Amino acid sequence: MTGRPLIDWGWVLEHLDDIAVATLQHLGIAALAVGAGFAVSFGLALWSVRDRRVYGPITALSGILYTIPSLALFAVLVPFTGLSVVTVEIPLVAYTLLILVRNIVAGFDAVSVDVLEAANGMGYTRGQRLRRIELPLAIPLIIAGLRLASVSTIGLVTVGSLIGDAFGGLGVLIKDGIAAFFPTKIYVGAALSVALAFGADIAFIHLGRALTPWARTRAAGR
Repeated sequence: MTGRPLIDWGWVLEHLDDIAVATLQHLGIAALAVGAGFAVSFGLALWSVRDRRVYGPITALSGILYTIPSLALFAVLVPFTGLSVVTVEIPLVAYTLLILVRNIVAGFDAVSVDVLEAANGMGYTRGQRLRRIELPLAIPLIIAGLRLASVSTIGLVTVGSLIGDAFGGLGVLIKDGIAAFFPTKIYVGAALSVALAFGADIAFIHLGRALTPWARTRAAGR
């Protein structure tokens, strides 16, 4: 590492294609995990809202999964799923459950009972009430959960690369940089991971605003 600058911009310019591929791989793995985690969590949250008896066991199980160290869980899965994307995706999805289930349930719980009774009085079916009333009003807390889950997942994808290069992603750059005593790879991988997390957070903020235009109107009227 002697004589090398912290950032070798020549190397960066020569490897822009490789850096772009690693960034897209990282984003793709994280997006798949958050998307799958949201689908599972939404189903579990709806079940919990309809039957409160299952909420405790669901959050308890998801809480246990959340406490398992990520690297250990990745390593445990390798003998069963091999060095494949599945090995990374299973823990990543599992880690989103506690965050998303709690936030989705909290979002539905935040809907006023008076609003629900008014919807029932208007003859809405359960499905119509869910789509037109409960889900739109629950969006702010749901988006808050997605923001937290996406940021944490992007960070965990970096850890997943430590058990093999087959997964790709920015963690490979960091690992290779450490192995070769080449700080440029470390800083590039770390900086882009932070940038992805920040970008995902901002994207969900804008998505939440787009899905709740009435909130902006109410705020402007104050």
